Amino acid sequence: MSGTLINLIVQIIAGVIGGQGVAAALKNVDLGPLGNTIAGAIGGVGGGQILQALIPALAGVAGSGVDVGSLVGQFVGGGVSGAILTIIAGLIKNMMSGQTAA
Repeated sequence: MSGTLINLIVQIIAGVIGGQGVAAALKNVDLGPLGNTIAGAIGGVGGGQILQALIPALAGVAGSGVDVGSLVGQFVGGGVSGAILTIIAGLIKNMMSGQTAA
């Protein structure tokens, strides 16, 4: 499996975990199970790709194996960005429906 595909899979999984985690912690930004999953996955990939462009070492695949450090970086970056996009989408949804964000 190519390094790019592995990074993409890690970013998606981390983004979904981040989106679901932040929705469980902050009920006012919950988009529902499917919404949290989609927003988290999109955020994970988007943020992971941006982070990978800013820090090229995160894209690294060492020789024939996969670099564990880059996978951890991709996982953290994807999880955080998935959580951030879920929060933003939840706040926008609340503003559109007239709910308060408190």
